Amino acid sequence: NNCGDEIYKAISKLSYGLYIVSSKEGEKPNGQVANTVFQTTACPPRIAVSLSKNNLTHACVTGSGLYSVSVLTQDTPMPFIGLFGFRSGRDINKFERTAFKTLAGCPAVTENSLSIATVKVDKTVDMDTHTLFIGEVTAAETLKDGVPLTYEHYKSVKHGKTQKNATTFTPDVKTADQAVKETKI
Repeated sequence: NNCGDEIYKAISKLSYGLYIVSSKEGEKPNGQVANTVFQTTACPPRIAVSLSKNNLTHACVTGSGLYSVSVLTQDTPMPFIGLFGFRSGRDINKFERTAFKTLAGCPAVTENSLSIATVKVDKTVDMDTHTLFIGEVTAAETLKDGVPLTYEHYKSVKHGKTQKNATTFTPDVKTADQAVKETKI
């Protein structure tokens, strides 16, 4: 495979935001931090997200056919990011600890969010370790004005770590287990 140091270095220059992607399994909400979320078309408005097949959120989106995207504010506290980025919904209910609402049938995190959108999945692309879920935005709300959290700000200013199932994980970065021990949740 093409996973050499020079390739990692070069593609690490790609720009990303940091988001909470949420869905539900039955009536139980779950969500995770994701950085690979992007708009694919303007009209109809469509969004895609890449999720690890190992994550509970992946199973929720696969089962429900819905996901929401919450655009995080630049001042989102690290413990909040740690809750959604380094803890599994298989072990804890993250939504007992955060503000959210149901938007077009899908849970959407409102805490530390600038805007929220719900997406109905109509296409998936198998990416080996991840699935790209593509769909139409069925509802959206702007919650407040502010500066969105970028992945670069998270890494360079907040000194954030990359979870092992993230699309941007590189082997020389601390594992999620190491990061969880450093993150007070």
